[in-house]
Amino acid sequence: MDWDATSAFTPVGLALRGQPAHRIVRTLGDAAYMLLKEWPSDGGEEYVTAVRACVDAISGQIAPEQFWDAFLRAADEAGIAALTVVQRRS
Repeated sequence: MDWDATSAFTPVGLALRGQPAHRIVRTLGDAAYMLLKEWPSDGGEEYVTAVRACVDAISGQIAPEQFWDAFLRAADEAGIAALTVVQRRS
């Protein structure tokens, strides 16, 4: 299991309603926490697909970038704005 896989996707900033208003998701663990603890709803086809894809990515059954696509579709379905985070390399 690789909760901290980060190499396959670029971090994304999410604009949420309520507190906290913003969240940066960098790893599969961050994404899993968001989906299970801070997601605005637990309904919707894309949400369910993203949760399943997250489990599959953490267990190594699918590539993290496949999960990331499902995660972004779930964010869109929930009305969450997602912005790619640009990181400066030193």
